[in-house]
Amino acid sequence: QVRMVESGGGLVQAGGSLRLSCTCSGKTCDDYALGWFRQAPGKDREGVSCMSWNGDTTWYLNSVKGRFSISRDYSKNALYLHMNSLKSEDTAMYYCAAGLFCTSENWARPIEYTYRGQGTQVTVAS
Repeated sequence: QVRMVESGGGLVQAGGSLRLSCTCSGKTCDDYALGWFRQAPGKDREGVSCMSWNGDTTWYLNSVKGRFSISRDYSKNALYLHMNSLKSEDTAMYYCAAGLFCTSENWARPIEYTYRGQGTQVTVAS
C-alpha cells in the first residue's frame, strides 16, 4: 500500500509560481509512474502531467506545456510539480497519483492510477 501526501498549494497572484510536492510512504514509489491531476469545482478531474517510473518519459496537458514541469526525487521518494506563469484557470485541487504506466494512451486517465493523495488546493487570483 502506498500513501501519498501532497503539499505546497496556496493562494498566488496570476503570473506567480508554486511548487507542489508529493511524498510517498508505506511503500516506495520508485517502481511507479507518477502523475498529477487537478479538479476544479464543477469540472471533471483532468490529467496535468505524468512521469514514467524511470523518469525518461513525461506528458503534459496542452494548456500547461511550457509553464509546468514535473520532477521526482528517488532519494526522497517524492514527486514535484513546478508551476510558473500561473493563470486563474489553473485554480483547482491538485492530486498526485501512482500507477503502473505513463503512456500517451493512458497517462491522463485517473482510472489508470492505483493510489492517489487527498489533494492540495491551488488558487490563482487574477
